[in-house]
Order: sequence, then C-alpha cells, then structure tokens
Amino acid sequence: MKTLLFALPLLLMTWVNLGYAQQPQDTIAAENVTVSAPEGKSEAAKKQPAAKPEIVSLETAYKREYAFLEAQKRELSERLKNYQASAQREEQALSAKINALERSTVERSAKIDQLNAQLAESERKEASVSERYDALESTYLQAEMTLKNHGIEMPAAMKDAKGNDPEKVGFLFTQALPLLQKLGGMQTKPGHFFLANGKQAEGSLIHLGNIAAFGVSTEGGGSLVPAGGGDFKVWKNAGAENAAALSKNEQPATLQLYLFESRSTAIDEAPEKTVLGIIDSGGPIGWVIVILGAFAAVLAMIRVYLLRANSSDTGHLTGQIIQQLADGDLEAAKKSCEDHTTAIGRVLHYTLRHLKDDRDHMEGIVYEAILQESGPLDRFGPAILVIASVAPLLGLLGTVTGMIETFDMITEFGTGDPKLLSEGISIALVTTELGLIVAIPALLLGSLLSAWARNIKRDMEYAALRIVNVFLGGGVDIDGLSAADTGEPPLTLGNA
Repeated sequence: MKTLLFALPLLLMTWVNLGYAQQPQDTIAAENVTVSAPEGKSEAAKKQPAAKPEIVSLETAYKREYAFLEAQKRELSERLKNYQASAQREEQALSAKINALERSTVERSAKIDQLNAQLAESERKEASVSERYDALESTYLQAEMTLKNHGIEMPAAMKDAKGNDPEKVGFLFTQALPLLQKLGGMQTKPGHFFLANGKQAEGSLIHLGNIAAFGVSTEGGGSLVPAGGGDFKVWKNAGAENAAALSKNEQPATLQLYLFESRSTAIDEAPEKTVLGIIDSGGPIGWVIVILGAFAAVLAMIRVYLLRANSSDTGHLTGQIIQQLADGDLEAAKKSCEDHTTAIGRVLHYTLRHLKDDRDHMEGIVYEAILQESGPLDRFGPAILVIASVAPLLGLLGTVTGMIETFDMITEFGTGDPKLLSEGISIALVTTELGLIVAIPALLLGSLLSAWARNIKRDMEYAALRIVNVFLGGGVDIDGLSAADTGEPPLTLGNA
C-alpha cells in the first residue's frame, strides 16, 4: 500500500509529460508563427502568401491539457479507492486467518501440556508398579531361600508360571506358618560348634527360634553366632552360664545372646581399637604427624629443663647482692653470683665487673649480657611453633589424599561395598584428628614457654638495671668498693 502511494505522484508526472509531448507539431508551429509574426516581416512572406492553419492559443492548449489531466486524476483516484478497499478486505481476511492460527496454536499447546502431564503420570505409575513388582520378586526370592534352608521348595511349575501371584503367596504362607510355629520355640539338638580359640567342640545346640543360639559342651560353651556354611562359633566367651542354665531347662535372670538374621552369613568380630591401630589407619602421613608430635614433645621437655635451670628467685638474689655491696663486700657479691649457675647470676656477675664504667657503657654491658643469655632461653622455641603450624597442614594433606583414594575406589569398584571405601575415609579423618592432636598442645606449650623465657629476660634486665641505678644514684660508694677489692677499709653506705 505504501509503495502504491509513493508511485502515484510519479505516474501523474509521467502522464503529464507524455501528454505535453504529443501535442500536434503544426499547432506548435502555428503558435510559433503567430507569436513571432509581429516581430518582423520578411520580403518572401509578402510576395508569396502561405496557407492559413488553425490557430490555437496557448491558453486553450493548457485548458485542454488541464481537462485531460483532471479526467486522468479522477480515474486514478477511483482506481486508488478500489485498490485500497480491496487491500483492506485482504488485510482483514489475513488478520482473521492469523487470529484463527493463534487460537489453534494455543489450543494445541494446551493439549500438548495435557498430554505431557498424562505421560508423566503414566511414567510415575509405571515406576511405582515396577518398584512394587521388584519388591514382590525380592519377597518371593527371600521367602524361597528361607524355606529352602528348612527343606521346603516351591514347585517348579508354580515358580515358572506367570500371573499367579495369589497362588504363590498362598503357598508361601501355607508353608511358612507351621514353620514359624515350629521355630518359635526353643529346640535342643546335638551338633558341633567352634570355641573362642578356634577348636571344634561336640555338644548340644540350643536354638531360640531362628535368631539366636547357645552351645553347650564339656570343653566350653556360650552364646553362638554364625561362622559361615551353617556352622556356629562362640561369641567372645559370652553367655556360658546362660547356655548351662538353658541346657537344664532353667530360666536365667538375664540372657546374654547375639541376635543374627541368617545362619549362612558369617559374623566377624570387630578388632579392638588400639592407639597403634588408629595411627596405622591414617597411613604414612599419620605416622609422620605422630613422629613430629613426639619430636615436639622432646623439644618442649628440653626447653622446660633449660628454662628451669636458668630461672631463680631474682628478687631474693638481687636484694642479697645489694646488701653485700652495701656491706662493702664486692667479692662476696661476685661469689653469690657465681654460686647461682643461672642466667640472672651470670648477668649480675657481668654487671658487677663493670661498676666503675659510666652509665651508657654499663647499660650497654647489661644488654650485651642479656643478649648472650637469650640464646639458651630461646632455644627450640621456634621449632616447636613450626611443628604446631605444620601438623594441621599435614592433616589436611592426609584428608585430601584419603578423599582421592576414596574416589578412585568408587570409580573402579562402585559404591556397592562400603568396606572398600573405609580405608580412604579413615585416612582422611584420622590424619586430620592426629594433626589437631599434635598442633593444639604444641601451640599451647610453645606459647607458654616463650612467655616464660620473656619473663626471665625481663627479670634479668630489671635486676641488672636496679643494681646500676643504685650505684649511680649514690646508694653505694664505688671508691670504697674499689678499696675493698684492694684490702682497704670497707665502703661507706649512703642513702639507699
């Protein structure tokens, strides 16, 4: 429609140009002659008169052309209206078709959704039926195996037949009810079983239904558990008194028995957990963590010994030395320092040897002596803290290793047997546990011992500076001390 509207003006212009081009040549010539005649008269025209053509003025030509164009315009307008009406009718028809298609699409979409819902419901019902069928088949199989253990088998024709589930169920219940009544009581029959030491003993087997049993023999007895292949074994030497009482038809006050589901499945005794077993379940990384923990414990004990050997009653020793200096006995003060084979004694002895020096030099001597004694005090401290930091990281490494091993087992064997996964999970958990067991005490001990060493160094600094301040504050006559060193009269005591 838009293309037609743009083309109509071009069509009108073309039509006008064509009409103008088709005007009679003689009319145009006459017009030219008529117009140009007044401009000049030639001698040939005067002598030879020409034929007089029909003279049409320019105004008349334009009027004719205008009338022609008006007729064409009316015709084109009429055709345009007819085309617009036809296009509108076609557009309405197309719109109606589109609406009908949209309604049909919506209806079909709703129908598809309904069919999908019905399909999902059918699949769910099918899965439920399949699940019930599998459960029923499992029940049949379990019942057949149970009855077969007692010499009762379902006929082959009944077993292979299809669609006779009520008949199968009736047969199973008919055979199972008398068997349950028979097995519900206590039965005693001769047989053999294995003792706790693995020796086979002949005696009596006392069955309490089909879930527990006792064994009695001259060599021993007790509560029995399946050992595989229909045999029994004594469970951890338990229930011997109960077995003897039941063999005499006596009712014990308390029954110590083991309840089992099947005689054909052997029951294994779980090994007792020991420290070495737990460590070994952590793999090589677990042993590395334990070795580091033992090494940290040895270092901690050595450091405790060193700190204890270098610690003493600092206040008592400092007061004793000041009193000896006040009495003028420098040698006695030095002897007291030498008698205390500790860091504080050595620092104070080093201080007493430089009493005549100025304050700056004396303080430098004190700090030098403290730094010299700091080595033994700080020994093994960083190593203990490093072990405390490394142990959890080793535990994390063991966790990652164990999980990788577990996923490898799952990839190779699946998840059917949990025992295959237990090793990797054990490594993952035990190494983390060992890492924390080593790290926490090591961190606490390392921090406490470091604080102890800092206190010893602080006490050494305090004691040495106290003596220096007493000397430089006028509390002791240093010249008198010098005289005492040379055998002269003792020093004089000032205001302490």
